[in-house]
Amino acid sequence: MAAKEHLVYLYRNSTIMYTYDTVTEAVNDLKRRGYTMDFNIEFDKIVCHEKPVTLSANEFQIVEVHRYEGNSNPDDEEVVYAIESSDGHKGILVDAFGIYADDVSSEMGEKLKWRNAN
Repeated sequence: MAAKEHLVYLYRNSTIMYTYDTVTEAVNDLKRRGYTMDFNIEFDKIVCHEKPVTLSANEFQIVEVHRYEGNSNPDDEEVVYAIESSDGHKGILVDAFGIYADDVSSEMGEKLKWRNAN
């Protein structure tokens, strides 16, 4: 498996910046810190099927973003979001970005706009 470059984006002021070498490390530590719901993108919302919980773009905040870029393969790109809702739900969204990113509504695209940033 090729090594990945890791970029971190923090959306809230924090005294601690978490960095991880792999997607697995990020997911495991976020779960340890209470981000236990697994979210998936469904065009104009994120959904956790286990609970079930559905959140539109205006119902959650992105707290941390951990982006991984493949050094040898630009198609090997993933992002891990730490998400919190206003009603206390905390979870993780893992998604590809670039050409393999999920199709999303314009509102969700704006929420996840960092995807197209350098």
